[in-house]
Amino acid sequence: MTMNVQHIAAFSDGLKGGNPAGVVICDQMPSTAEMQAVAAKVGYSETVFAEPVKAGWRVRYFSPTTEVDFCGHATIALGAALARYKGEGTFALQLNNAQITVDGYMNGLVAGAAFQSPSTRSRSAPAAMIDEALDLFGLCPADLDPRIPPAVAHGGGDHLVLTLNDRKMLQQLQYDFSRGQALAAREGFVTFNLVYAETAQLFHVRNPFPLGGVYEDPATGAAAAALAGYLRDLDWPHQGEIFIHQGDDMGIPSRLRAEITYDPGASIRVSGTARLI
Repeated sequence: MTMNVQHIAAFSDGLKGGNPAGVVICDQMPSTAEMQAVAAKVGYSETVFAEPVKAGWRVRYFSPTTEVDFCGHATIALGAALARYKGEGTFALQLNNAQITVDGYMNGLVAGAAFQSPSTRSRSAPAAMIDEALDLFGLCPADLDPRIPPAVAHGGGDHLVLTLNDRKMLQQLQYDFSRGQALAAREGFVTFNLVYAETAQLFHVRNPFPLGGVYEDPATGAAAAALAGYLRDLDWPHQGEIFIHQGDDMGIPSRLRAEITYDPGASIRVSGTARLI
């Protein structure tokens, strides 16, 4: 089957940066093997496939090595692509385990989108798990910000949140990929969400993604939704929204906005711009 793959960087900083995603809009969904092969060939952290169905669009996401149930930056890329293909509007998406929506719009040369995430939840991370993750990244308990304790945050997938008390620690991030991949696979972590809170509303983030065969993602909408939901659970003074700067330490500046209601477990609205590559 011949497929037209669009290359779109989501959560871009204007006309630069952003996390590249492959986008395939097709009349009929290819086989799982075909989609996995295309994702591996494209090589981005995610490629999204969408086919029209009665209720909107059936959507599946593939990293180079595996299928994931939800990917935020690929959803933003898909929303921008649908806005170009069908016109601006709200598109209903049927994922593997959830139903969400994405709004796509055009503004001159810049496209953008906002999605409503799956429902969120969070739970404490066991001490042994935290110790293993800290050792993986060369950190110790004293490096953590006690205001935002380690947790497993869910926003369509599980993400281990580790909040650091020093921006320089985040800049120096490195880890053994094979060890990270084994830990992520064992615990079911889509990403490791390493965070520094500059203010109550501005966060610097890095997202290793070894589960998907990617050392680090420059922008991760699903992890942003999970983090925002966790902050709500903590009664963090978010004032209804947070802003995430990601990818700067990779030289790929990416900008995300997450809007937070005060309803426990409710969807998070995550938005950003997108550019064609």
